Amino acid sequence: MTIFATLSPALQQAVASAGYAEPTPVQQQSLPDILAGHDLIALAPTGSGKTAAFGLGLLQRLQIERIATQALVLCPTRELADQVAKALRKLAAQMANVKISVYTGGVAIGPQQASLAHPAHIVVGTPGRLQELIDLGALKLDAVGMLVLDEADRMLDMGFGEAILAVIARLPKNRQSLMFSATWPDEVGAVAASCLRDPRRIDCRNEQSKPQIEHYFIEATEAQKLSALAAWLCERASSSAVVFCNTRKRVDEVAGELQSLGFAAAALHGDMEQRDRDETLVCFGQRSLSVLVASDVAARGLDVKELPCVINFDVPGDADSYLHRVGRTARAGETGLALSLVAPSDAQRTLGIIERHQIKPRWLKAGRPTQPIPRAAMRSLRIDAGRTEKLRPGDILGALTGEAGLPATAIGKIDVFATRCYVAIGEREADRAFKAMQAGKIKGKKRRVAWVR
Repeated sequence: MTIFATLSPALQQAVASAGYAEPTPVQQQSLPDILAGHDLIALAPTGSGKTAAFGLGLLQRLQIERIATQALVLCPTRELADQVAKALRKLAAQMANVKISVYTGGVAIGPQQASLAHPAHIVVGTPGRLQELIDLGALKLDAVGMLVLDEADRMLDMGFGEAILAVIARLPKNRQSLMFSATWPDEVGAVAASCLRDPRRIDCRNEQSKPQIEHYFIEATEAQKLSALAAWLCERASSSAVVFCNTRKRVDEVAGELQSLGFAAAALHGDMEQRDRDETLVCFGQRSLSVLVASDVAARGLDVKELPCVINFDVPGDADSYLHRVGRTARAGETGLALSLVAPSDAQRTLGIIERHQIKPRWLKAGRPTQPIPRAAMRSLRIDAGRTEKLRPGDILGALTGEAGLPATAIGKIDVFATRCYVAIGEREADRAFKAMQAGKIKGKKRRVAWVR
């Protein structure tokens, strides 16, 4: 019998719907302690199933009839916070009236403050924004019985140490605290010592089955890198790839160069407006963007199924960052490719990565593109209405296949947010879909539409 059998019927049904046939090592080892109310330190790599581990624990112990914030989840980035909230909502799908809210920086604080007049059962957010909301008196913590520090090492790397401690200082003393981290530097140990009480500890870093990733390294001068990258993308014709750069300036430069060559590429980094970041991630998930050029802000929290390829345009500064980056591919039993462009100045760091992670890369020569530049298969259409007007994916699908007469095969992923929706349309049907949506109605009303990509 697995640990899933001890969950409530609603959560067992959610686990089955999510396709979790067997618990992962971190789930099997951590859930008994979480359900028993123990504090916990869990060391687990990216993609190990830790979100479901703590999520099932939070939801199992939730008192739904009590309208108060009972659980707080701290994440390093907006992207990861959104991903965690999405996973929690999916697990809570069979539980009536569970409210899960996300509060992060990069957007106006006023609407977030106002929304807390009706508290969520579970709050997910970044430490800085949660601290602001607490200081304003908007986020009430007196009923919080569970705290989760997700990717604690990354939060400390990003300078959130003081904000984390400030939030923890305002929490009830009689609570359960869970810490999940991929690595265990001294700073993480110090935070754990200050906020956890007699914690249980599990380490699944070596028990998690290693992802099936083929590692390729290309020796290239700085002048050769862009050409070598374009050649790889053309030859592999991947449906999607993430290209990592070490600086935000470099991200913009590489994304711009790829766009000028004709690739469906876009940048993602922390200097962008939050709406632009959100739309870029949506378009990448909908396959209307085939290349995402990103800083390490996307290394944690980027959740794209079936990502075939991760590319290091710049070799990362340390071996652990390499693992976090390439861990975006080969998830859920899939295979993947990891390519690194290695300049002469990167030789020592590259050797350290190879030795630390015991990988056996194939070394290739830098080439030039000889194949046609692949086109994105989809285009993303934005509809300026969303959950606040009770729009659902089925309403959009019905409008496109019904009145508009599009075949269902031409419609891809549909993402619904509070005030807008995005739908992926096959390239061949794009113009027809746009005209139909401009002229027609969704759920009885005309809606403003525009292409994003």
